[in-house]
Parts: sequence; structure tokens; C-alpha cells
Amino acid sequence: TEKLQSVFCCENQLSIFSVGVKESHQMTIFRIIAAILHLGNLQIQAERDDDACSISDEDEHLNNFCSLLGVEYSQMQHWLCHRK
Repeated sequence: TEKLQSVFCCENQLSIFSVGVKESHQMTIFRIIAAILHLGNLQIQAERDDDACSISDEDEHLNNFCSLLGVEYSQMQHWLCHRK
């Protein structure tokens, strides 16, 4: 529920503040953690060739990842699916 999420968020903020992380850096840390969690939820499709893969042009998690980190969607989509 929303109340539980609020409590969880406050506990995390208190924890990170207690180890000396400035408040101005906390949002950056949370943004990076959120981006990593979204990256873990990507739907990567295997192609016919075992070395090839693709990601939908409208993947919500990749969109959130890119938005959180300020990265261009098409570039990240390319680099996640190609070695070079």
C-alpha cells in the first residue's frame, strides 16, 4: 500500500542519512538504484541467431531507465543488444 511504501522510503532515507550521505546526494543514489531495478526488468528477446537479441521500441522499463539516468533510449537499446 501507499502508506507502507512511504514508511519504507523514510526508513531508507534515515539509514542513508545516518551513514553520512548528504541530503543533496540521496536523490542521485535513489535514482541510480531505481534505474538498476528497471534494467533488471527489461524484456530482452532472443533472435534466431544465438548472439543476437532485441528490445521493444516501447519497453517501459528501458524508458524509465533512460529517463532516470538521462540517457538516449535508442543508444541504450543499441548498446544493450550489440557488442560493438
